[in-house]
Amino acid sequence: MSEKTIMLVCNAGMSTSMLVTKMQKAALAKGLDVDIFATAAADATNKIQEKEIHTVLLGPQVRFMQKQFEEKLAPLGIPVDVINMTDYGMMNGEKVLDQAVSMIKG
Repeated sequence: MSEKTIMLVCNAGMSTSMLVTKMQKAALAKGLDVDIFATAAADATNKIQEKEIHTVLLGPQVRFMQKQFEEKLAPLGIPVDVINMTDYGMMNGEKVLDQAVSMIKG
């Protein structure tokens, strides 16, 4: 897989930073070339304009924003989903990485 970018969105961009680290370790172990980063919901639109994003995962605390993100990103062909609350709570980087990778087309 050529480099793909996965954006995690949460309230302040802080709580997902530990999950990003765990996802990066899992990606390295699997030999995946991915760029994973976290951002605050308030800055997500700027990040989408700055980078080529391949998939967006929302933290459980901002799941209420899913429809809003889907409407904004559907025309760009960027899939959006909410991170499983258990995987998020357990900081299961491998499962969240698998979720993101399964959403990326091509």
